[in-house]
Amino acid sequence: MERREFLTVTGGVVIGATVRTTGGRTLGRSQAPTLGPAVFAQRIERLQAELKTRKLDLFAAEPSTNFQYLTGYNPGRSERLILLMVPVTGKAALICPSFEVERIKRNSAIDDVRGWEESHDPWGLVKTAGREMKPPHRNGTVAVEPSTSYQSFLHLEDKLGGWKFTDGSVVTERLRIIKSPEEIALIRRAIAATEASIAATFSQLAAGMTERDVATTLSREMANRGSPGGGLVQFGPSSALPHGGPSAGQLTRETVVLIDAGSRIEGYTSDITRTIWFGDAPSDEFKRVYNLVHDAQTAAIETGKAFTTQCQELDRAARKVITDGGYGQYFTHRLGHGMGMDGHEAPYMVEGNETRIEPGMVFTDEPGIYQLNKFGVRIEDDCLMTENGIEVLSHRPSKL
Repeated sequence: MERREFLTVTGGVVIGATVRTTGGRTLGRSQAPTLGPAVFAQRIERLQAELKTRKLDLFAAEPSTNFQYLTGYNPGRSERLILLMVPVTGKAALICPSFEVERIKRNSAIDDVRGWEESHDPWGLVKTAGREMKPPHRNGTVAVEPSTSYQSFLHLEDKLGGWKFTDGSVVTERLRIIKSPEEIALIRRAIAATEASIAATFSQLAAGMTERDVATTLSREMANRGSPGGGLVQFGPSSALPHGGPSAGQLTRETVVLIDAGSRIEGYTSDITRTIWFGDAPSDEFKRVYNLVHDAQTAAIETGKAFTTQCQELDRAARKVITDGGYGQYFTHRLGHGMGMDGHEAPYMVEGNETRIEPGMVFTDEPGIYQLNKFGVRIEDDCLMTENGIEVLSHRPSKL
């Protein structure tokens, strides 16, 4: 198939980006706080204000996305303790192995970095810091970062004797759910890289390629754009599995190709899905389903009003279009999810979520129809709530 013919069939796929994380130790992408020290100082201040509002006295976090959000760096987890401790007032402290002190000072926005020797108990430093940060005349309450290991939690409980502990997710979620202008700018860059990589990958499709072949091409295109990432590639009946893995089949003409992809720019992600027909002309059923999914996506976009629309209302608007079109049983997942430093984060566009969408929230709008043993169609774009309604950050493909 010629490139000109292919681009017509795709409806004008342009440029974009999302991140798929893999198992094992998680390392920070950036080796320096590229957003600048003032950004991280402000984030610590906002954290302390949130702690005060919720009558909490201390925030504790091991290396994680939230750790990176506050410090500008994620050194990764291992058997050696690294712990960030932020009191409701005063300076934050970061406890780490002595041989890591210089690396962490160079790469994070925390000044007070305390090292422990290999032959010593690192939790002794935690106990000392806890004494310094303890509110006067009473024991405090610690907000524990939600991904903290159970083993570390037990040590915290032991060394901060008498303190109370609570889930810190309510604190971190509120901090991260509204994106700042600099965060939105990075997300836009990730989207551009992903869209361009998807378009370049589609232009290289050829009969006989496997899903793994296409996924490799996609990852290479992202790397060439300085935005490492990858995604799901699904042909024909495989596209009817929303999160299907690579199948052994080879690409043939006159079939559906679905790519769900994302990449990362300076710690921030995007999430784009495009479904196209590989061949001379899409079937009538494919066009009918594709256009119905497109209409459902439009309905959600047009529903959004700042401070008024609940997350579940976007899901309902899209789902009604698909149900009225006779395919309701084939829309099997929520409409979308928030995105930022994590590919999936709050807010979630799902029935039961009464959170009202505020300016600065970034999320996906990704309705889909999945007919087992036939094909699936998903169109996924990244959206920003503004004072004036929903802005689509990616480039929506046209209807067929």
